[in-house]
Order: sequence, then structure tokens, then C-alpha cells
Amino acid sequence: MSRALVIGAHGQDGTLLTSFLKAREWEVDGIGKEDLDLGRFDPVKAVLARGYQHIYYLAAFHHSSQDSAVPSDRELYQKSSEVHVTGLINVLEGVRSVSPASRIFYAASSLIFGSPAQEPQNEDTPFAPHCIYGITKTNGIQLCRFYREKHGVFASSGILFNHESPLRQRKFVIPKIIHSAIAISSGSPEKLLLGDLSARVDWGYAPDYVDAMHRILCLDQPEDFVIATGETHSVQEVVEIVFHALGLDWRDHVVESPSILTRQRTALRGDIAKLQKATAWKSAVDFKQMILSLLETARHV
Repeated sequence: MSRALVIGAHGQDGTLLTSFLKAREWEVDGIGKEDLDLGRFDPVKAVLARGYQHIYYLAAFHHSSQDSAVPSDRELYQKSSEVHVTGLINVLEGVRSVSPASRIFYAASSLIFGSPAQEPQNEDTPFAPHCIYGITKTNGIQLCRFYREKHGVFASSGILFNHESPLRQRKFVIPKIIHSAIAISSGSPEKLLLGDLSARVDWGYAPDYVDAMHRILCLDQPEDFVIATGETHSVQEVVEIVFHALGLDWRDHVVESPSILTRQRTALRGDIAKLQKATAWKSAVDFKQMILSLLETARHV
């Protein structure tokens, strides 16, 4: 039986990927932040010495653009770098040292592109991040490239655009819209405050994206791939779909308040031509289907 290690196993992608692999009869070991200190090399190396065919590095330090508590840039960099850079290089070096046949997938982010002039963005779009998350995720991709070019480590990166599932934390915009709308439909007098209804995002369905991760590690050669849908939708479109499905006029319940945004987001749209050509992957669930599915699940939790 093939063995996989999922680092960041308790987050959205780690949980979905673990289920995906087990359904295909993989033996899966999952590690969360409470299970292993990724910042210490020797414990990481000891885990990797068990021998895994696939290693998925999904660990990430997240905060939402609408979080009320905003860490300083220094604090944010320290926490992000610990996960996206130090932990990753320990895994890369551990594989080089004790498990050279292992294949590594690193979950990067579309935020590496910053505010690009090119649209859509592909694997050749220059990295120009202008947020701490994007800076440290860029460092992670560069480390993967370094280890595969200098040491022959099979290290692929997925440049992940936004992706959703029922496991997404409520602080992010789609779950926030859905859970607030459900509360309003049940009689809550609250107003839904959103930062920018016109903001456009390339939103995909997370279960589709973990399929892409697995396909990437099954290729003959390690490479970097954009994982996206190739289309964008506005926050207002999400609001309209959700409130209409609940029999509500969203204009009676939604207030736009740019002051709650802690960072501005550039509209990013991914070009998945390379991924489709290499793996035949495509998104199985479209945008409206995804929103309605997330709403239906939330209503029955």
C-alpha cells in the first residue's frame, strides 16, 4: 500500500486530502501543528525516515482581510515564515537526507503575484507579492525550486487560488455571508457587513483542488502549477445567490463598509492551461453549484 504524509492535516485542505487519499486506498499519516514542531529539524527528519511516497506540505498561517485583530507586520512575518519557510526547508532537507524517493507537494498561493499587469496569471507570471503571506509563500516556492535543481528532490508547488468547502473557517468571506444569511432568515435582526461587494475572486471548490494536488505528484517530473478555475466572480454575486436561495432581498440586509478591510485585494485570475495539459484536471463543480452546496450543508449542520 502506498503511504502519504499530510502536513497540515487538520485544516480544510488537509482534511479533504486525507479523505481523498484514503478513498483510493492510500495509507495516510496526518500531522497538525500540535503533533510536530516543524521548526526543529531532528524531529522532522525522524518522521520522514518512516518512508513516504507522497508528502503534502499544506501547513499555513492564515488571517483574513476582514479580521478585527490585526498582527503587526513583524509578528505576521515571524509566524508566517516559521510555517511557510523554516518548516518547509526542514522537510526538504529531511527528504534529501533520509527519504530521497519521496515526492513533495508544496501549497503556495496566488498572493505571490501581488498586483500583476498580466491577466490571467500563469506559472511564468513574475512574483511580486505585496503582503507578508505572499512574500513567505514566494520564499517557499523558491526553496522547492532550489532543492529540486541543486539536490534532485522531487518538489512540486501548487499556486493555489481561493478555494472553498464546508470546512472553511467562518472568518472568511463566503462562510461569513452564508452563516449570516442563515441567521437573518431565521429572524436575526443583524446586518451583514462586508468590505467590498465589487471585489472579484477566482473561487474554486476545495475537493476539486486536492485532486489536482494528487495528480501533480503522480507526474513523471516535479514542476510548478497554477490551480484555479480561470474565472472570477464578485462578492455581490455570492450575496445574491445565497440570499435569493433563502427567499430574501439582500439589499435589505447587507451593508458595505470598506473600513472593515485590513488589506486591499487585487482581482487575480488563474490560467490552468499547463495543469490541464499535464493532468487533464478540471473543476467538477461550477461557481453557483459550489455556493448552493455550501449553503445547503451549512443549513443542516
